[in-house]
Amino acid sequence: MCRTLAAFPNTCLERAKEFKTRLGIFLHKSELGSSTGSIGKFEWSSKHGKENRNFSEDVLGWGESFDLLLSSKSGVAAFHAFLKTEFSEENLEFWLACEEFKKIRSATKLASRAHRIFEEFICSEAPKE
Repeated sequence: MCRTLAAFPNTCLERAKEFKTRLGIFLHKSELGSSTGSIGKFEWSSKHGKENRNFSEDVLGWGESFDLLLSSKSGVAAFHAFLKTEFSEENLEFWLACEEFKKIRSATKLASRAHRIFEEFICSEAPKE
């Protein structure tokens, strides 16, 4: 997991704050919509009520901890979607590739994955440089 935010550029931190604000707006809208049974254009049936509460609790946690966001599949998906709008999704993809790399135990797989990460993210003219 990401242990420090000091390594991120200030622009990335500013974007993260903006993302947190957007999540807060989303939560506010979902709280308003839960009393009427709808959020914006989408109708939610009563069977989704518990799921919505759990999701809302998760989203609140993301606002408090970037590690919680990154440990949640929904959080990673939401963050990836946000980064896509900012044309910087390759940053998260690189981090995820490195996290998967840490889990590999086979020396041959390590070398292969390292080469793939280098070719995709690091080398000059890489597709996701």
